Amino acid sequence: MPAPILETNRLRLRGHVMADLDALCDLFESDRARYMGGPVPRKEAWRWIASEVAMWDLMGHGAWGVETRGGTFIGQVGLLKPPHFPETEIGWTVLATGEGQGFAAEAAAAALTWAWAEGFETLVSYIHPDNARSIALATRLGAVHDPCAPLPAGETSAETRVYRHSPDADGSPEAYA
Repeated sequence: MPAPILETNRLRLRGHVMADLDALCDLFESDRARYMGGPVPRKEAWRWIASEVAMWDLMGHGAWGVETRGGTFIGQVGLLKPPHFPETEIGWTVLATGEGQGFAAEAAAAALTWAWAEGFETLVSYIHPDNARSIALATRLGAVHDPCAPLPAGETSAETRVYRHSPDADGSPEAYA
């Protein structure tokens, strides 16, 4: 299944295009990827991102490219479950040009609304303990630290904290719209 198109007031979440991979590979090659397992060589980053795109066909969820309504690519949000993840993660990354404008929160909220409507009962975010911005965003989205949750294979609590996302108490996704 191709990635569905989701729209917010300022953003469009859509399937990735080749130009997105170039921009994301540039990001993953830089020190900005330090909380996402990087820096990662371009060849490895390309395979990693391509696998997140392929999850749509294999699992019915995956990565969206995020662009402004004007068409400027600014990052990625995704519901991801590679083999080493014990649970499906909602993850996000924004290019430097898109930081500090609330785009990650807006894109992640749209992805959560879609996930709840599709029947997901819970999602997690695997976040490096030093990544204060992602921890703040997860908390802003309503996630709570879950120290009892299993970690991705090969990771320790010194490297990864798990933040759990759940639909609001009445099971409705409207709180995330």
